[in-house]
Amino acid sequence: MTAPVFHLMDRAPAPVAPYSHAVEIDGWCLITGQLATDPEDDARPLPEGIEAQTRRTMENLRIVLDGLGLDFSHVVSARVFLTEFERDYEAMNAVYAEYFNAETRPARTCIGVTGIARKALVEIDCIAYRTPKK
Repeated sequence: MTAPVFHLMDRAPAPVAPYSHAVEIDGWCLITGQLATDPEDDARPLPEGIEAQTRRTMENLRIVLDGLGLDFSHVVSARVFLTEFERDYEAMNAVYAEYFNAETRPARTCIGVTGIARKALVEIDCIAYRTPKK
């Protein structure tokens, strides 16, 4: 087992707490939960509505994956946290599904929660796997 590598991405939104954007060990990349924060200006308000927040969240995940030299095809598992589960589940799924190939969608858990940082409606984290070079 190799030592973990801790990644902070310049282009990704500023962390809202003390964490790395990603930690990588032996090809496994654990991507910290992303919110709908603006990567250019963290002080901007979050987008309105679950569709816009899900899209911005997924784009923030894309930025972190890109910083690792990966993309959504490398994602093997995801967790979605929703503050308004019953209201937002279907709309979130519609946007989320746009980011994955229908034949290779990752495993996923979706959880209703009472609150998320910045009063966000959605937070998504994921685990990606970097195929070893041969």
